[in-house]
Amino acid sequence: MARGKLRMYLGAAPGVGKTYAMLSEAHRRVERGTDCVVAFVEHHRRPRTEVMLHGLEEIPRREIEYRDSVFTEMDVDAVLARRPDVALVDELAHTNVPGSRNTKRWQDVEELLAAGIDVVSTVNIQHLESLGDVVESITGVRQRETVPDEVVRRADQIELVDMSPQALRRRMAHGNIYKSDKVDAALSNYFRPGNLTALRELALLWVADRVDAYLTEYRSEHQVSTIWGSRERIVVGLTGGPEGRTLIRRAARLAEKGAGGEVLAVYIAGSDGLTAASPKELAVQRTLVEDLGGTFHHVVGDDIPVALLDFSRGVNATQIVLGVSRRRSWQYVYGPGVGATVARDSGPDLDVHLITHDEAGKGRGLPVNRGARLGRSRVMWGWLVGLGGPVLLTWLLSSVSPNVGLANDMLLYLTLTVAAALLGGLFPALASAAAGSLLLNWYFTPPVHTFTIDDPKNIVAIAIFVGVAVSVASVVDLAARRTHQAARLRAESEILSFLAGNVLRGETGLEELLERVRETFGMESVALLERESEVQPWTCAGSVGVHPCTVPDDADVDVPVGDHMALALTGRVLPAEDRRVLAAFAAQAVVVLDRRRLQEEADRSRALAEGNRIRTALLAAVSHDLRTPLAGIKAAVTSLRSDDVEWSDEDRAELLEAIEEGADRLDHLVGNLLDMSRLQTGTVTPIIRETDLDEVIPMALGGVPEDSVDLDIPETLPMVDVDRGLLERAVANIVENAVKYSPPDEKVLVAASAIADRVEVRVVDRGPGVPDEAKDRIFEPFQRYGDSPRGAGVGLGLAVARGFAEAVGGTIHAEDTPGGGLTMVLVLRTAPQRRPEQADPRAPRTSAGR
Repeated sequence: MARGKLRMYLGAAPGVGKTYAMLSEAHRRVERGTDCVVAFVEHHRRPRTEVMLHGLEEIPRREIEYRDSVFTEMDVDAVLARRPDVALVDELAHTNVPGSRNTKRWQDVEELLAAGIDVVSTVNIQHLESLGDVVESITGVRQRETVPDEVVRRADQIELVDMSPQALRRRMAHGNIYKSDKVDAALSNYFRPGNLTALRELALLWVADRVDAYLTEYRSEHQVSTIWGSRERIVVGLTGGPEGRTLIRRAARLAEKGAGGEVLAVYIAGSDGLTAASPKELAVQRTLVEDLGGTFHHVVGDDIPVALLDFSRGVNATQIVLGVSRRRSWQYVYGPGVGATVARDSGPDLDVHLITHDEAGKGRGLPVNRGARLGRSRVMWGWLVGLGGPVLLTWLLSSVSPNVGLANDMLLYLTLTVAAALLGGLFPALASAAAGSLLLNWYFTPPVHTFTIDDPKNIVAIAIFVGVAVSVASVVDLAARRTHQAARLRAESEILSFLAGNVLRGETGLEELLERVRETFGMESVALLERESEVQPWTCAGSVGVHPCTVPDDADVDVPVGDHMALALTGRVLPAEDRRVLAAFAAQAVVVLDRRRLQEEADRSRALAEGNRIRTALLAAVSHDLRTPLAGIKAAVTSLRSDDVEWSDEDRAELLEAIEEGADRLDHLVGNLLDMSRLQTGTVTPIIRETDLDEVIPMALGGVPEDSVDLDIPETLPMVDVDRGLLERAVANIVENAVKYSPPDEKVLVAASAIADRVEVRVVDRGPGVPDEAKDRIFEPFQRYGDSPRGAGVGLGLAVARGFAEAVGGTIHAEDTPGGGLTMVLVLRTAPQRRPEQADPRAPRTSAGR
């Protein structure tokens, strides 16, 4: 049983007219013959709303006794037993009286939908669960009756019932919402202009988000690749510091100001996989950006400004959001900082926003889990302190303070050795210890200016000094190595957990996974190669980046996966320890490839099953629909050849006309069958060229009676890129279908108009129409809707029309005709070398009857 459809009327506040709009829709459906009942509607004694209930069938409510009082609620069992096509259920967020079937009314609605009953309901924006805190901060009233957002988002249709705050307050003042004794209190509290304006904005933004989701779904279904409107892509540069949350929220607000803005948060780590950021803070920021609808990226790069700009340009970003540096003023001697460098090198195509925050100028402090390997500049400073420091200290002790004592001299030299160990590691510290011991012996150990030592105590002191210096240098170097190893393992675990999270979230696209590999390791290209055997050539199963290699031998890094697959990367040579993570990525890439191929095999199996279904339907059609005209032809021919009857000229003409009609019907049926066969086998090869619609559409009307069609084709329409023959067949089938279902006294309208970079051809009839749930089904092969006579065709006309339209790059969909009937909309793309012209309302139009 198909699930029922939910239509929601959403309002910003009570009294905007949600219930009235719902009842108006019910009357329209009843007039169209839909079985529509009132399951529960609360008119709150509003006269206009109460009048709208007249003429609608109401399901008796269920009476429930609670605390010595009797309450009425919707009788779910009665509605299920009645099984109407559509049920009206007011106030979706209502909490049922204890003792009811369900706690919440939206749970009652879920039961009706599960039973296949369509539901029309209402809800106010303040009752959405996610907006409870916001509404309370605006109005000061906590909403106790709420409905989960997902329940409303799943609605098939959401219509905003909007009204300006001034109009709503006037309606309130006239007593159309509350009783007169409550009007003054309501106007001075909940219904203040500021409250209503804020609630209205919330409703508009919520519906706009839903509309954007509908638009994305439509573009995906119709394969629309061109950009509709501007789209902002905002990259947020994260350091792992606490200011990241502020930056993400600010970027999300910037994205909300544009149409379909997108937020991409990126953290750039060093190429050795180590980071100074807090893993916990990065996890919190990743969750935050994903909750706000953005994406999180982990990129490797030694030069942070260059890596950030490369990433931004790679994702076609328009803005970059960075935080003001946490450096103290004296720390700018090391360079201008990331923000200034990015702003300087961004160029005119990227806007850079520097956002202030509470941590600005407070210094970086001690980083969490600082495990970076000693860099080149730090090692150079270590050698400078280890070799130049003892020389400078010797000059100071000799000329400035010559009599501080040997013990103090040794402590000062030991301090330099420790500093060299902290800066440059083991070897600068050893060099400092050696230089310091020699200088102590030459300048400060009697006899001076000679390497001879008279006092054995001084020999022991210098030996202890050398031992302590070497020990300190060894401990510092060992600690740096262990910290590096721990940070390396932590970085690997983060990458592997991120990979596992992608798998659990269903992000299993091969190209997306290879792009993650390229981003993580900072490579130029990544390719997954395979071959059937060792003697067969390599083939590329998937690749990303520029100039991917075609054989593993050409790659800078290759990771074998099994006997006949390899992950090949180009860009730079990676250290051996990276292969552990690469092996995990490679294994997952193979799993993704196998899954994709299994999915393709499943799709092929479904296509074969569909082909079998079509062949079965074809046999059924041949057995009946083709035999019907053949039987008529046979009967007419047999009658003409009979010698027992003398036929008059009128009778003979009538029999010959019946033969001709039967032959034409057979020709039409066989033509549609052949066209569907060509579409199913993929042998339709369109010849695309520029075409004027006013040359093709009139030719497509030859198969319908004269004076049955009105044409409205402006001469100013741009040319379209189509195959003329296929377009003519598609339009002919659509028009023939419309004429067949139109009343005899109503003409079919064929009109065309230019919209942006496309042209729409509308075929409008005044027939019985088609319900929403059947609009897609009528385009399937061998489908006929309503009471069409069996002899009228095999149900291939619209299927062939859609197939031909898609073959030339167009689309066909069905819409309701205002006032009754069905409108077929054929959308075609305009020729690229000619810009669409705005139709001149004064231009002559062709209007001919066919």
